[in-house]
Amino acid sequence: MRRSVALRLSAVAGVAGLAGAIALGLPQHEASAATGGVTGYATQNGGTTGGAGGTTVRATTGTQIHTALCTRAASNTPIIIQVEGTINHGNTTKVSGDSCNTAADRIELKQISNVTIIGVGAGATFDQLGIHIRDSSNIIIQNVTVRNVKKSGSPLSNGGDAIGMESTVRNVWVDHVTLEASGGESEGFDGLFDMKDDVDYVTLSYAILRNSGRGGLIGSSESDTGNSFITFHHNKYENIDSRTPLLRGGVAHIYNNHYVNLHESGINSRAGAKAKVDNNYFEDSKDVLGTFYTDAAGYWQVSGNILDNVTWSAKGTDNNPAGPNLTSTTTVSIPYPFTLDAASCVPSVVASTAGAGKGLAVSTGSCSVTTGPTSNPPSSPSTSPSASTSASPTPSTSQPAGTNLSLASGAGADGSSKASGTSYGNVRDGNPATIWSPNGATGDISIKWGSATTVSRVTIREASGSSIGAFQILNGATGAVLASGTGGGTKTFAATSTTKITFKITSSSGTPKIAEFETYAS
Repeated sequence: MRRSVALRLSAVAGVAGLAGAIALGLPQHEASAATGGVTGYATQNGGTTGGAGGTTVRATTGTQIHTALCTRAASNTPIIIQVEGTINHGNTTKVSGDSCNTAADRIELKQISNVTIIGVGAGATFDQLGIHIRDSSNIIIQNVTVRNVKKSGSPLSNGGDAIGMESTVRNVWVDHVTLEASGGESEGFDGLFDMKDDVDYVTLSYAILRNSGRGGLIGSSESDTGNSFITFHHNKYENIDSRTPLLRGGVAHIYNNHYVNLHESGINSRAGAKAKVDNNYFEDSKDVLGTFYTDAAGYWQVSGNILDNVTWSAKGTDNNPAGPNLTSTTTVSIPYPFTLDAASCVPSVVASTAGAGKGLAVSTGSCSVTTGPTSNPPSSPSTSPSASTSASPTPSTSQPAGTNLSLASGAGADGSSKASGTSYGNVRDGNPATIWSPNGATGDISIKWGSATTVSRVTIREASGSSIGAFQILNGATGAVLASGTGGGTKTFAATSTTKITFKITSSSGTPKIAEFETYAS
């Protein structure tokens, strides 16, 4: 049965090739580690921030990714690894160090924490090389493609899983990724997104999973039921035989996903599992929800789903499809806030947002799309030369008296989408030759602190050629407007105790370029 996937691929190859050609024509945006966009169960258990606040490094090989992990001060030192190009067996080797535990045949995230791996621009590609997360926590993976990872044949990697997690893994957010194979088990492939042996608090969002026999599992056997609290939203599953996902025990929240051409079965809740299935769109598929291939029952709570040309098999001892008339068999309480798109618009929303190379576009929750999450995490100056710019700063006025709070220990920076080659951290690195620019004529940049800080004056130092027009200075914690005007320079306002000050550019005549965003108590 799995071999039939390879045959089905030929039917979609022309479409996939066309989609790839179209993607090459799309504008490429610099990716940012957008931890402010974390959703679902990854927000629980203390939240998922990845490498926020850590050093940013650039990697073009798997060896460089491993080296970045291995040269940190400790295995929990935060780090953001920006990846570009194609990562494969030819450029990936095992690297050793006190802060890592790597391997040569996969990207190994083992016994570590506080790491973000994010593709630059249109995203990086992990070709025949899987990503393995084991005994680790607080991991973010964004804007990458992982394809054709094999467990048999050649080359071998990661047991055939595109992304696999196992053995005491906590708080993982996988977002805006494309995971794909070229067939089923008989062609050498396994799961696209697998979790087993004690994995909790995971979100998979805005992903494409396609052309595989197996979408993914939660629990490797009927006795492996200790994996739970997994969210799947705004993903597209296409040309998959089964496991979208297979859930053994635990709780999963599955909403606003688009399922197309599921050939054997879809969401398979079994062995006591509970799935909350909201506002999904199931199309041209078979047995999209139920308990399949076992008599160990699972359960589901359903609402708002659309079934478009879905067929159902008959009930049997080892087969309990939820349709054709979907009815809830349990209730599931969700501890985090979420907003549902109507199921009718899910195909269009997911088409505009899911997968790598989409500029981290997300749904607004009202059947429309916005580019990038609403907020981003603190980031430190990049160690990559490409993170700086040769633009010389505009001659500045005399240095204000007092301590620049932006440089204080524990301070950070975030903002709206940034232009290619710039960084949020560049506005607080004390170096006027490095800049942040918004990805457009308007945007915002913030300085933030871990505890309340009193600020009454800011100085915005523009780089040469900058063209800031109108602005607002906001209390970033409350949204209150503290000052407004035009251009850069020094701005004063009533002393305000806050954890975040935001400089919001509302108009410009060109490209705003901020070299330094200084903050002072008086």
